[in-house]
Amino acid sequence: MEVVSPKDYSVASSPYSSPNIGALLKIKVITWSQQTGLPVSVRVRVKDKIFSLHKFPLTSKSGYFKKRLNDASDVELPETFPGGPETFEMIAMFVYGSSTLIDPFNVVALRCAAEFLEMTEDHCSGNLCERFDLYLNQVVLQSWDDTLIALQRCQMLLPWSEDLLIVSRCIESLAFMACMEVLDPERRRDTPVVTVEELASQDWSCEIIKDDAVSQDLWMRDLIALPFGFFKRVIGSLRKQGMKEKYVSPIIVFYANKWVLSKKTRQFWESSCDKIGEGGMNSKASVILQGVVDLLPVGDKARKVIPVGFYFALLSRSLELGLTTESKAKLQDQITSLLHFSQVENFLLPESGAKLMSSSMELVTMESIISAYVASSSRVNQTPEASNYRVAELWDAYLFNIAADPDMGPKRFMELIERVPPSYRQNHYPLYKTINSFLKTHSGISQDDKGAVCKYLDCQRLSQEACIEAVQDELMPLRLIVQALFVQQLNTHKAFKECSDSFRYAHCGDMSGSLSSSRYPYSASQNLGESPYTDGPELSSRPLSFLLQKDNVMQNFKFSTTEYESTSFRIQNLEQELMSLKRSLQLHNIVTKAEPNLIKSQKMKPCGIETRSLSKRSNPIGQATSCISSVNFASQRRYANRLLKVFRRITLFGSRKLKRKPGTPSQLSK
Repeated sequence: MEVVSPKDYSVASSPYSSPNIGALLKIKVITWSQQTGLPVSVRVRVKDKIFSLHKFPLTSKSGYFKKRLNDASDVELPETFPGGPETFEMIAMFVYGSSTLIDPFNVVALRCAAEFLEMTEDHCSGNLCERFDLYLNQVVLQSWDDTLIALQRCQMLLPWSEDLLIVSRCIESLAFMACMEVLDPERRRDTPVVTVEELASQDWSCEIIKDDAVSQDLWMRDLIALPFGFFKRVIGSLRKQGMKEKYVSPIIVFYANKWVLSKKTRQFWESSCDKIGEGGMNSKASVILQGVVDLLPVGDKARKVIPVGFYFALLSRSLELGLTTESKAKLQDQITSLLHFSQVENFLLPESGAKLMSSSMELVTMESIISAYVASSSRVNQTPEASNYRVAELWDAYLFNIAADPDMGPKRFMELIERVPPSYRQNHYPLYKTINSFLKTHSGISQDDKGAVCKYLDCQRLSQEACIEAVQDELMPLRLIVQALFVQQLNTHKAFKECSDSFRYAHCGDMSGSLSSSRYPYSASQNLGESPYTDGPELSSRPLSFLLQKDNVMQNFKFSTTEYESTSFRIQNLEQELMSLKRSLQLHNIVTKAEPNLIKSQKMKPCGIETRSLSKRSNPIGQATSCISSVNFASQRRYANRLLKVFRRITLFGSRKLKRKPGTPSQLSK
């Protein structure tokens, strides 16, 4: 049998035992001497304490003393004797015929000491080994609290308690009683067993989980207080005995939260580093975290019972402790399968104030997770589009926090944007906010870099409010502003067209006396001279579709007028910039006319062909470049004139609509 390190004497101490065991033993020795007339003849040394005893009682019940007291009177027990002097005193009391006080606190130490001293049935009937085993099986292992006490004492008596199967019996007993606790119908009706299914859709919080565990099952709280070696074996026994995973997984989550993720536990590890050393504490925390990761379920079982935020918390902690590559890969795989259920608050963020945020381990890990998700979605064609849209929004929101890094270059930022395919982005407003944050932090980048960064934005996937915000944003390049203006113009024109068409159909119904057409089959007839929006006694007789259409028309009209008012200032500024540009081009044209050589060179046909071909080569169709090119001034002049006409039409179109009174919708149909 293997040896153990020296243990404290308290392994055999019990709140029920008498504190005068030593005095009682002396009385027993004196009484034996008086009854038999034999003096003490043996001296037994246990660590720093010496016991003067008789030879016959020891050799008649202990095979260990029988072999060593044949030709010697002094015996020294080794340092590894289970329980120490306190346990030997109780063994000696039994040797002299006294009833030993056995309880859950000292039974493990007594059983190990009896095994060491070979106090078996071979030497005496009803010896200590049989007596202590009977007490363990019939008393201790039938009670939850007594079994926990015995298992805790086994920790200090390894490997004796392990070799005697005391640890295994305690673990099996705890697992069996836990299963009975879960299956108890009355207990489940009064206080249902806590699970983490309801937490899967919420933001992960260590404090919430902690409070939930404390306020719920006491038996679960007892299990998470065990040392990890015992806890791991209890989980294995629970699964072996058939407990469902939805009850087993919460125990693992609560255990990891208490010993790995909790702030108080981290403070405890940090304070212990001063005494034991940082390497030793990190090693213990790493062992626990590694074991927790190995205990977690995988595949579909994990998706149903464990929230994705918990996996993110474990992954963040694993980066701090330097967990193995296999364990981190396992966590990343689980996160990838549950990524669309996560929140942006769960994502790994570099520490605030950390240098080189763009190359931090947290950002690299998140890139790996996103890339794995995209790859798995491409392999499995049955991935719902809603999940992809959700992941794209989460990634853009995450980049919003990363974009504020002043050390991140445009090239690196574009690489992060491209991690998600364009088809995943249904709404580009989160991406617009991210790019806007990047441009605010990096206001000194060139116009070419701004255009390259903004090329990922599609104004057609922005709402009208977002388009207005983009037009008024001075950080955005001119190309994006023009694109937003055109999209806004199309949306506004469509809204006005729908508004005017609806009134046109309404007036046609007034003139014909009925709206019974193929387009409005359910419209009611109206009297001439009545407005479609006039409240009267016939309002209740009109169909619901007409009333809903009427409200939609008025909302579109009010929104369009507000839209033009908000963007008029930005349009005027752009028009002034184009006018100044046109004047500069005209001045340059006058200067060029004064130079006959330059005029002749411009009139030459080959030169014009080369210039046009050069312009086409430098700015092919579909390429995202600046709106105002610098190839030749003739093309600039023509482009400025066209753009100016467009802005004038937009302004004229808006001013006409604004001059109309909102209260007279009949004018819009003319």
